[in-house]
Amino acid sequence: MRRVNSFWLLAVSLLISIMMSGCVERQLTINTVPSGALIELNDEQIGLSPVTVNFNWYGDYNVTVRKEGFETLKTHRELKGPWYDKFPFDFFAQILSPKKIVDKYEWSFELEPKKEVNREQLLQDAQNLKENMQ
Repeated sequence: MRRVNSFWLLAVSLLISIMMSGCVERQLTINTVPSGALIELNDEQIGLSPVTVNFNWYGDYNVTVRKEGFETLKTHRELKGPWYDKFPFDFFAQILSPKKIVDKYEWSFELEPKKEVNREQLLQDAQNLKENMQ
């Protein structure tokens, strides 16, 4: 009986030490010029720039950047994973590595000032379009 208890104690201890060792933390920092822009990743607001968020998956992200007085920027960026995030290396990096791995990425965006719409020019463009359609 004592031998069975020792086996289970050893097995549980080994499992806990494996689970506590190594992991990968992924961070993305987004900067803008000017700062203080509202950032959305895949239609989810993450905060005002500069902002740092943790993420779980590499791949394509839709990015929207908004700030009063500036043109809204809608684009997409790709986060490519490092070599150790691919099979079979990911098992060692995420489970068996004795240290924590931190993947840091940084994106920067520059916003353009909002263009003022000239009412007279807009009406003239509409009139020209109307005439061209007839």
